[in-house]
Amino acid sequence: MNDYTTVNANEVITKWPFSEAALGIKANVIREILKISSQPGIINFAGGLPASELFPQTHLNEVSQVVFEKHGAKALQYSLTQGIIELREVLAERISTPDNRYTPDIIQITTGSQQALDLIGRAFINRGDYILTEAPTYLGALGAFNYYGAKYCTVPMDEEGMIVDLAEEQINKYKPRFIYMVPTFQNPSGITMSMKRREALVELARKYQIPIIDDNPYGELRYSGEQVPSLKAMGGNAVISLGTFSKIISPGVRIGWVAACPEVSAMIEKVKQGTDLHSATFTQYLVYEYINAGYLDPHIELIKKAYRKRRDVMLNSMANEFPECVKFTRPEGGLFLWITLPEGVSAANVFDKAIEAGVALVPGKTFYPHEDNDQNFRVNFCHPSEDNIKEGIKRLASVLNKVC
Repeated sequence: MNDYTTVNANEVITKWPFSEAALGIKANVIREILKISSQPGIINFAGGLPASELFPQTHLNEVSQVVFEKHGAKALQYSLTQGIIELREVLAERISTPDNRYTPDIIQITTGSQQALDLIGRAFINRGDYILTEAPTYLGALGAFNYYGAKYCTVPMDEEGMIVDLAEEQINKYKPRFIYMVPTFQNPSGITMSMKRREALVELARKYQIPIIDDNPYGELRYSGEQVPSLKAMGGNAVISLGTFSKIISPGVRIGWVAACPEVSAMIEKVKQGTDLHSATFTQYLVYEYINAGYLDPHIELIKKAYRKRRDVMLNSMANEFPECVKFTRPEGGLFLWITLPEGVSAANVFDKAIEAGVALVPGKTFYPHEDNDQNFRVNFCHPSEDNIKEGIKRLASVLNKVC
């Protein structure tokens, strides 16, 4: 016998005391759609997935052995919150330009760029603060910032990106904490911000002393058009840049980074310590040795070639199959393009019919902070095969031709 009270293992607390912030979280719509799109016979245009068959498995297997041989137990041990110095040195060199040279101390390694967004929220957002964003904008950023009680003031986009001329009024009215942007091959629209508007945005940020968050996961995936400098390259210390290896090596390695001025980097390091102490040491060394072996740049060229073909197949299929009243963007890079339905046609209704026809894509409403637009879809052209792209667009066109 003992004095402990016996508890029935099947009994549960009747009301779990979750926090208000946790209770306010909405399920990620794309994750829910992926459950549907995993069903047999569904062609998936919905997720933000790169092409699995292009992951560099052979070279990653090779350099994983190098990690054990060169770094041994060090790669399996706790490491610095800021990240291993070898990888930060490589990243500082990769993001440097002739006019802006960076050092490893301004780089913070993160567990994917999604963690970088969460750390930005931790470091900058007080409940009720406004964030200035494009409309539409990246759903993952909204999810990260919402947890900290952010509100949003938005600026619409056209084919040149955010209409910066409309931003100053929003800044004066709402006093946003920072400006969040995906200016290059934007998620969800695929649009790239023009050079003229980049210059105007940087000037506006300097005028009002508002930081810009330059979320740049796709910058190295250009398939056509002229290269434009990143906002970080143009704005220097006024800009906090986010990057990731998820789209150019593999999402599973979960290695991203923040590049910012020393003061911001030090704060990001502090708020990260309370989340996971540091990103995985082994995968940091894995990525470093992969780059050190000279594999990264040739791999980027390989996936660019494949993704260029898939983009072109999708654009040609849409041009041939879609009714004229349905418009779509023609991205110069990245993973996504954006479909706009004619006035009066609901994307939510079309989504249901598209699933019945065997094709999944993401209704655009979720990419608007106030969910005030139901005329768009985001489509991924990099993950599906060329044959699946042709068949999927044919199925989607059969739906659109009935409702438009």
